Amino acid sequence: MAQVELNAVVTQKVEVAPGLFIMRIAPVGWQLPPFRPGQFAVLGLPASAARHPLCDLEEPPEAEDKPIRRSYSIASSSREGEYLEVYLTVVRSGSLSPRLAMLNVGERLWLGPRISGLFTFDEVPHEADLVMIATGTGLAPYMSMLRSTLDEADRRRLAVIHGARHSWDLGYRGELLTMERLRPKLTYVPVISRPTEEPVPWTGEVGYVQDVWRRRVLDGRWDHRPTPAGTHVFLCGHPEMIDAMVRILEAEGFREHTRLVPGQIHYEKYW
Repeated sequence: MAQVELNAVVTQKVEVAPGLFIMRIAPVGWQLPPFRPGQFAVLGLPASAARHPLCDLEEPPEAEDKPIRRSYSIASSSREGEYLEVYLTVVRSGSLSPRLAMLNVGERLWLGPRISGLFTFDEVPHEADLVMIATGTGLAPYMSMLRSTLDEADRRRLAVIHGARHSWDLGYRGELLTMERLRPKLTYVPVISRPTEEPVPWTGEVGYVQDVWRRRVLDGRWDHRPTPAGTHVFLCGHPEMIDAMVRILEAEGFREHTRLVPGQIHYEKYW
């Protein structure tokens, strides 16, 4: 990014687990634009920036003057105007995440001045219940949605079903548990797929998020089965999870939402 100014700075960096980070980024000398919860920003670094030493070598190496840019969902509240927060995992064979992982507080990067995306609540009826299903860092847009609208959470039921391999990979778990205590209509269901690797026995849900849906875990927490008549389902994360959940939901009468044909399934694939 030799001709592009590194116009933002890292103000906070938290390592949730090895290779899993929460990072706050503030603009330098300019104002963040308004955005809607669920949208994404574009981050960038020059190819000359250092890569994490545990990541794969680039073959062939990127040209040093090449700008590397990628989109990341925003996790911070849309009411927060001083910084953007992103939730990222280091992809060992990736181009940008191994470089972002090397940044420390006070170091610069590029932040795109435009924020985009249609993965929002804009086309969801105000009275509809919401189920937000995620794997890994696909949780990020839901954190923005909840942080921005938690004071409205009493008018409808909300559920977050978050899947990860291990309990220590469940980013934002403490905050979500606190939200659940503060808002009785919010249900948080963490689920892990490798319970035998836990150092302390895991007493929560196991398997995959689609297993949680099939086992009707949410039915018991809500005292009724979510149906297309009153529920919209958001899916974010691994494409295989999304494809599996879409098949399950369509068999139950849910339909993918489009601008031309409104439905109850909204998704964003991370890959």
